[in-house]
Amino acid sequence: MLNSLVCMSFTEVLSWIGYALIAVLILLIMITVHEFGHYIAGKLLHFKINEFSIGFGTPIYSKQKSNGERFSVRVIPLGGYCAFEGEDEDGNDNKEAFNNQKPYKRLIVLAMGAVFNFLLAFLIILIMFFSFGQSLPKVNEVLKTSGSVEYSEEYLLKEGDLIVNVEGKNIYLSTDLTNALGKKELNEFVNMEIIRNNERINVKVLIRKYINEDSSGNKVEKIGLGIIRGADSYRFGFFETLGRVFVYCFKLAIALIVSLGQIIVGAIGINQIGGPITTIVETTKIVSYGFREILEITAFIGVNLAVFNLLPIPSLDGSRITFTLIEMIRKKPIDKKIERTIHAVGLMTIFIFVILIDILHFIL
Repeated sequence: MLNSLVCMSFTEVLSWIGYALIAVLILLIMITVHEFGHYIAGKLLHFKINEFSIGFGTPIYSKQKSNGERFSVRVIPLGGYCAFEGEDEDGNDNKEAFNNQKPYKRLIVLAMGAVFNFLLAFLIILIMFFSFGQSLPKVNEVLKTSGSVEYSEEYLLKEGDLIVNVEGKNIYLSTDLTNALGKKELNEFVNMEIIRNNERINVKVLIRKYINEDSSGNKVEKIGLGIIRGADSYRFGFFETLGRVFVYCFKLAIALIVSLGQIIVGAIGINQIGGPITTIVETTKIVSYGFREILEITAFIGVNLAVFNLLPIPSLDGSRITFTLIEMIRKKPIDKKIERTIHAVGLMTIFIFVILIDILHFIL
């Protein structure tokens, strides 16, 4: 993106700066919502809160309320926190201190950050589906059958078809169509629900040999549906849309967990993930496409934050939840010095990791 900026006009540069600011704002909103979830749960359960901060670093605005809570806006807009009294210490006499509260209350407070991210993502996807419709696979082109065999058009998809359901499985993500087809073989039929000329119909589609081009432009023979896919949006009815939003959010979270697992086992390269700078750069590109894409990437970041923060990685909410669950099982907490050290090392490791990942993205 930096190289392309050099070749742009002044107006285009200003536009990209605007997109970048929107990208930063999206990330900041989702982080603020996450911390606000902790804050609201803490207030309702009578935890003492010392500070609610948007951003890190030097404060550019700070105000203390009469109850002792401080609200701050800090100079680095890539994070935030809700600081509870006595969160990482023992021996605090204040009954409202974090570690003096019952374990189940702490679990609720710790989980509410992710819950708020999920709720906002759900609301955004709901607005997106009702306003623009759900994105579905679209048949952009029907490819020529290989050989002299001719198939009845009854068993072929047509240009413009939208694929709703395959073998009883609704399509939500780009991988769903491939997964639903499974290991269908040549001349097998696939049951599909499609939208053709604004009418929802059920069809049987034949798996066939077809001619396509590889990345070098060479003609190759393949087996499958024989189509070139694109995507288009379709508005479903009110209640069906509600159901689809629930499933879409769930599948998005599962896809993120699967991706993390694939990274751990080496099935996906480390270059497929990025730190906050890479996230902002990629979000800037997506934001430039339009308002629907802004909604989509905002929801995606929200689900991403929720899932990532619930992982049992030291310093994250998931790790603190794990320590609290261990305390409930043991009937006594783990030494706070040990826990504090684990979280500190984890936080430092995360910072170093995301910085290195961002550097690698700009180098490679």
